Amino acid sequence: MTASERLAELGVTLPAAAKPLAAYIPAVRTGNLVYTAGQLPLEAGKLTDSGKVGAEVTPEQGKAAARLCALNALAAVDALVGIDSVTRVVKVVGFVASAAGFSGQPGVINGASEFLGEVFGEAGTHARSAVGVSELPLDAPVEVELIVEVA
Repeated sequence: MTASERLAELGVTLPAAAKPLAAYIPAVRTGNLVYTAGQLPLEAGKLTDSGKVGAEVTPEQGKAAARLCALNALAAVDALVGIDSVTRVVKVVGFVASAAGFSGQPGVINGASEFLGEVFGEAGTHARSAVGVSELPLDAPVEVELIVEVA
């Protein structure tokens, strides 16, 4: 089953790739790898949540935001090379704007990791970093970037 077929089975539609907020492009291909820029939890150009996880944003909301970030990263990949050219998710890097004392970053970024597993199956299993930070652009609670291998 292709990634686009699996997305359809999940009832998920890829959005248009988010427009860059500064001087960068959403994704770059070098050889058989595509690197995405960090993606925020945007729907129709607006953040779904803002603030720090563990304060204004619950861990569950953060996890849902991470899933949306991963979807937006896939949209960037799709716009560059087509989603069905992805043969493996290589790495996920997730940043979590964290309230003081919050240490649940891995659980939050599981939102992205689990979604990629749903879409790509075994090929969605990846290396990962889940990092707590003090601030993210636009006061976003989560930011996710991907490295994927393509055919």
